[in-house]
Amino acid sequence: MKPFSPLLGGALLLTALFSFSTHADETLRIGYQKSSTLLTLIKQRGDLDKALAAQGVKVSWHEFSSGLPLLEALNLNNVDLSADVADTVPLFAQAAGANLTYYARETPSPAAQAILVPADSPIKTLQDLKGKKIAVTKAAGSHYLLIAALKKAGLSFSDVSPAWLTPADGRAALENGSVAAWVTWEPYVTSAQVEQHARVLASGSGLANYQRYYLASTPYASAHPQVLNSVYRALKQEAAWLKANPAQAAALLSPLWGKLPAATIEKANAQRSYQVEPVKKSDLAEQQIIADAFYDAKLLPTRIDAQAPAVWQPAAP
Repeated sequence: MKPFSPLLGGALLLTALFSFSTHADETLRIGYQKSSTLLTLIKQRGDLDKALAAQGVKVSWHEFSSGLPLLEALNLNNVDLSADVADTVPLFAQAAGANLTYYARETPSPAAQAILVPADSPIKTLQDLKGKKIAVTKAAGSHYLLIAALKKAGLSFSDVSPAWLTPADGRAALENGSVAAWVTWEPYVTSAQVEQHARVLASGSGLANYQRYYLASTPYASAHPQVLNSVYRALKQEAAWLKANPAQAAALLSPLWGKLPAATIEKANAQRSYQVEPVKKSDLAEQQIIADAFYDAKLLPTRIDAQAPAVWQPAAP
């Protein structure tokens, strides 16, 4: 499979840059996924819409199925900002030439990813994964977790048989026994533990930090720092509200997350830091490790400098 280059290429980047000035400045277009916890809550509660309306800026919300199409839309100037995506996703965009700026991150949540096996599985150690069929989502943070876990066990990716599946399909595959293990992230980890009695073989602790990043198109970030400041403040405030009101947050998210039980969501959210901070170049050190691992696995077409993208900093309070 070609690693994301059909989605993001040099020609598309030029189109994005030249078309940047064609949309109205007074509208902020935000791309998000159902799993974009903080911005989903912000959208539901209307906090950001109200704050930006006072500045004469209208917010339009655009939902995407996963992180790769979301960053493609960002690069094509179809949205201005993205909600959080897993640490791996910006690297594929960067390798394809996307002109993106990091504007925030959620600090590490290594326990929010895990390798799961059925409760009665004979698999007890990472070494036992050798020769097994494993469900994993290509290019997701869980993909890197699997690479890191196999390396720790003295195995290579060629020692297992990956089944490239979405989380919903991965869950079904684990349940019906068509795969021996499933690598995924929250809230799927907790849901599988609660509803399927799946067992955690290994979490990301000691293997992958699992930081989630928020990105903007570089032209938009350069032209609208005051809007980014408002978004950044809203993220910080929503993160504090979620941590102070975990049950209320879970109740709001439940109908939006396929009616996943609120108690499961609350437990899953406890595994995420939801601590929003500015991005420093030094924060991108693990991004380089991940990028090199994907290049070595022949999933990135070229080596990249993970610290090359622009990094936006919020104004002093």
